[in-house]
Amino acid sequence: MSATWFDHAIATVAPRMAARRVMARQAFETLTRGYDGAARGRRTEGWRAPGSSADTEIGVAGALLRDRMRDLVRNNPHAAKAVAVLVNNIIGAGIMPRAASGDDTLDRKVDGLFERWTADCDADGQLDFYGLQTLICREMVEAGEVLVRRRLRRASDGLPVPLQLQVLEADFLDATKSGALGAGRLVQGIEFDPVGKRRAYWLHAEHPGDAYGALQNGLQSRPVPASEIAHVYEKQRTQARGVPWGAPVIRSLRDLDDYEVAELVRKKTEACVTAIVFGDDEAQQGIAPSVVDADGNRVEQFEPGLIAYARGGKDIRFNQPSATGGYGEYKRASLHTISAGFRVPYELLTGDLSQVNYSSIRAGLVEFRRQIDAVQWQLFIPMFCAPVWRWFTEAAWAAGGSVAQIA
Repeated sequence: MSATWFDHAIATVAPRMAARRVMARQAFETLTRGYDGAARGRRTEGWRAPGSSADTEIGVAGALLRDRMRDLVRNNPHAAKAVAVLVNNIIGAGIMPRAASGDDTLDRKVDGLFERWTADCDADGQLDFYGLQTLICREMVEAGEVLVRRRLRRASDGLPVPLQLQVLEADFLDATKSGALGAGRLVQGIEFDPVGKRRAYWLHAEHPGDAYGALQNGLQSRPVPASEIAHVYEKQRTQARGVPWGAPVIRSLRDLDDYEVAELVRKKTEACVTAIVFGDDEAQQGIAPSVVDADGNRVEQFEPGLIAYARGGKDIRFNQPSATGGYGEYKRASLHTISAGFRVPYELLTGDLSQVNYSSIRAGLVEFRRQIDAVQWQLFIPMFCAPVWRWFTEAAWAAGGSVAQIA
């Protein structure tokens, strides 16, 4: 900051005092500088930004976010398409592991054994390993997290490897289990030891939302060792649990639904009343004239093609439905927002290719595929595929001679 005329005047008789004034003013200006986003004032008066931890925020809102996201995926076509696009690109036909021991003969035997095991790995007996990947990824995107439990089987069960996988929705975690636990702690059903390592997951025996299971077992839960669970979710902060990927646009999806319903109701209402016959003599109609249909019945609700007669009617006027302006532009802008919230290209979300050319859509897909590659290698493979491969090799080794014969 430059010196003022008053500083120059003081400097003529007291140079040191003038210099201290200028330096003090510069120091004050430095202290008042900062980020505009952290400024307080009229424009940021209603901005609530609590400094709570990720676990605290998820503990308050996680269950409701999960329920609302599931409802949107069930009933909103755009939410359902966004989840499908993400799952199809992350998993595709399936992520296939390969043994890499350095011994080609052993690697071929292990890979062959794994392929035979994949057909029987589902504890529910319906999907193979790659179908389970799709289900797990779908739960991760839609609900924010999913649990996969290791289920060891007997040799008499006749499986290539005595191991199966059980997929559990996030609702199985007992979120009421929070607080101190000896030297460790509990965070929304996840037990940590004193050094912060996951020690156990407190799981309900049945889904809390299942009426029969709730009646049979109540809300009881018990700990399952963390070594038996693969917890798959996206870590955006250092949180213990995940949130739905569409959480940033839940309100936008709901608002778009409401807007479309309002437009539809308005158009139906306009189309219901075709014409109204009324009179010019107020005395004939009275204070509250009734409206009747062509058969003389009182009209209490609208229906398509309705011609209403006011009592004493002598004239007729036809309804002229108005054109809806801006509907397409608003919906397109809303879908751009929704696609950004789901991290999916607009064209893949909507199938609308009317505003792109080869170069522009290729540029968008390159970035999207880079994101998918990061999700595969930094999230899904370490959190699910790697633990399952470790469980598989341990179970195969523990089975001993029977597995060696099969291989």
